[in-house]
This record gives sequence, structure tokens and C-alpha cells, in this order.
Amino acid sequence: MSLTLPHDGTGKPWATIESLAAIALKAPFAAGYRITKTVTPIDPAVNGVTTRGDVVRVHLDIDAQTDMSWVVVNDPVPAGATILGSGLGRDSEAATEGEKSKGAAWPAFVERGFDGYRAYYDYVPKGKFSVEYTVRLNNVGTFGLPPTRVEALYAPSTFGVLPNAPVVVKPAAAAK
Repeated sequence: MSLTLPHDGTGKPWATIESLAAIALKAPFAAGYRITKTVTPIDPAVNGVTTRGDVVRVHLDIDAQTDMSWVVVNDPVPAGATILGSGLGRDSEAATEGEKSKGAAWPAFVERGFDGYRAYYDYVPKGKFSVEYTVRLNNVGTFGLPPTRVEALYAPSTFGVLPNAPVVVKPAAAAK
């Protein structure tokens, strides 16, 4: 493959070239943000097995390589799961007790969607911060999730991605 860029005139030319390809993410990639993720069961029905109705705590550690304004943390959840803490029906305030966020970054807005948890920060300083949220797993199945992503909204080349392993949720009766 070859690329030719003709130039007419007396100015000094410049070009930015970017190549994108849809390939499966097999390892974490950091281009400004490093992400680690821990999922901890909270009082599981069956130890060592994730079952329908279980509540899990998701903890994200993020290391920002530079100060940046308007950053989003986007973490997907399995289909049918409920992110607790919205205060709506069948939500559990007791299950969200103990959620901890650390560091100098505080979200301007948090979105608890059907497809994932998103926290928007108007400013993220260089350094480490963490985010926690709680999820109730409502559906049985094996769920393939897109990567967890942290991105500077106005500098999309500054981001970090972390692949997610498939989440397997078993029926409570079959797991025993």
C-alpha cells in the first residue's frame, strides 16, 4: 500500500495519518490511562460461583498520566443487571454501603445505564484515583462484555482500555 500527498503552494505542509482496525482486544492498552478492575461478590448465594440475584462490587483503579479535563469512565455490565444506587424501585441502599472512591478526581455526573456505569469528570489530575459501584446480577447466562474504557472526551487519543472476561451467571438452584 502506498500513500501520496501532493503539495501545491509555498506553505510548509503537514499531515496527520491514523490507521484504525477492528481487532479483538486481548490485553490492556494504556495511552494516557491505566485501568485495573476487581469484582468482589457481596454475600454470594454459593461461594465461588456467580448466581442469579448475587450482588457484586466493582472496583476500578485508574492511573492518569497527565492532567485532563472532561474524562469519562465507561464500564459495561451484563445484560439485565441492575446498577444499584439510583434510589429507584427494588434498589438496595444497604447493598451500596461501603462503596469507596479515592483520589483527587470526583465525578461531575454519574450515569447508571442498562448497559453500563459511566462517570463523567470535569477535571482529572495526574495520578491515581478509584471508582466503586455495586451491581445486582438478574439474568442467567454467559455474557461477553466490551472493554472497560477511560477516555478524555476532547482528546480521544488519550485513553485506556481493559478487556473484560466473559461473565458467567448460573441459576441459584443449579449452582449448589
